[in-house]
Amino acid sequence: MSQPRAMEDAAGDDHGAFIQKFILLPSSDHHQQQEQLPLHGLTFAIKDIFDVAGRVTGFGTPDWARTHAPAATTAPAVLAALAAGATGVGMTVMDEMAYSINGENAHYGTPANPCAPGRVPGGSSSGSAVAVAASLADFALGTDTGGSVRVPAAYCGIFGLRPSHGVVSAENVVPMAQMFDTVGWFARDVATLSRVSDVLLPPVSTDAELPRPSRVIIPADCFKILGSSDDDHTYEILNACAAKVFGSDAVVDNGDLGDFVSSNVPRIGKFMTDLSAIEASSSCVPSLSAISRVMRVLQRSEFKANHAEWVNTVKPNLGPGIRERVQEAIASEDRSAMDDLHAVRTEFKSALAALLKDDGILAIPTVPGAPPKLRMDAALLEDFRARAFSLLSIAGLSGFCQVSIPLGTRHGVPVSVSLLAGHGGDRFLVAVAQELQEALQAEAAAAWGSSA
Repeated sequence: MSQPRAMEDAAGDDHGAFIQKFILLPSSDHHQQQEQLPLHGLTFAIKDIFDVAGRVTGFGTPDWARTHAPAATTAPAVLAALAAGATGVGMTVMDEMAYSINGENAHYGTPANPCAPGRVPGGSSSGSAVAVAASLADFALGTDTGGSVRVPAAYCGIFGLRPSHGVVSAENVVPMAQMFDTVGWFARDVATLSRVSDVLLPPVSTDAELPRPSRVIIPADCFKILGSSDDDHTYEILNACAAKVFGSDAVVDNGDLGDFVSSNVPRIGKFMTDLSAIEASSSCVPSLSAISRVMRVLQRSEFKANHAEWVNTVKPNLGPGIRERVQEAIASEDRSAMDDLHAVRTEFKSALAALLKDDGILAIPTVPGAPPKLRMDAALLEDFRARAFSLLSIAGLSGFCQVSIPLGTRHGVPVSVSLLAGHGGDRFLVAVAQELQEALQAEAAAAWGSSA
């Protein structure tokens, strides 16, 4: 496929979403057929982690940009969007080295959250989410390792899809931790999310109809992680909506996910004995905290393998929070537990696959509450991060697909929920999101009434 043609574009008021604005024209050579292309007329933004030929990929930090040459080729995900008729509009700000879910960048500035002023936009795909939420692009490409599409989608009140691990090419994308890295995307509406998904997800091999859910699992314990934040009544909204939309066609199951994990992931017990006080507290689910810990140790190990040499050689000037996290990863020695960690990952993926099968949906909170305020003290964020990763690691460690769906804004902050489906069930998941989203938003509006 030919490389994209670029045109520079002057930067305007962009909410701080872009590192560089430019125009990448659709790559089709048949101009008379442009209007027939599936993404014709749509614009998209690109996270500063994707290679674009002739441009330096910055990985969110000036020292990375300074020490790397311009890319020789363009990432397949970018090329696919261009070939489908979309127009690229620029490279977006991200958290340095993709190692945060906050969205704050000490060097390029923090993109302004259009949905919740004064609060973080979420990361690490912060600029991509803000570009979409602020209507600066119709959709945007991001990456999600530990939550970097799902979190900013939730914080910015838009849709965000983390596909099944490995189904969308991550070639020519700077790796964070390949075991978990996924290429995902954002959109303001589910119709655009579906159009982009039709292009970027692998083509279907048959004309068989997608199944309808036979089981919707809405685990009560996952919503207890919200604590007082669930005065938004997301648990009740999901249960009511599932009953109305699917009726007797689907069983609604409110069984605790934590108990299921404890009973069906034999080696998880080894990682539940040394949880932190926060992870073991009543605001968390211990077995999900252990799943989160397993994932974060594996992620840290791969990050170290990928980037320790560069960090030790260049000694980059990283921002606060990122600096400490990167240093911890580079100094870590986790080799002794690797066999058990990989075993838990395998057991967890197998258990969740048996639970959901090909036509089950798991519904959980995307994040444990409202977006944190800007420049919040790191110590105060620790409880929030622990609860967030206990939810985010469900899809992360299993490799399953997850879509974050905005319900609306209440008390000045966005509220969202997430749906998960089994590995490879991406089109099924998007179809269910399409079927549910209007009912979810209507149910939320009715539940919140005048307090929204």
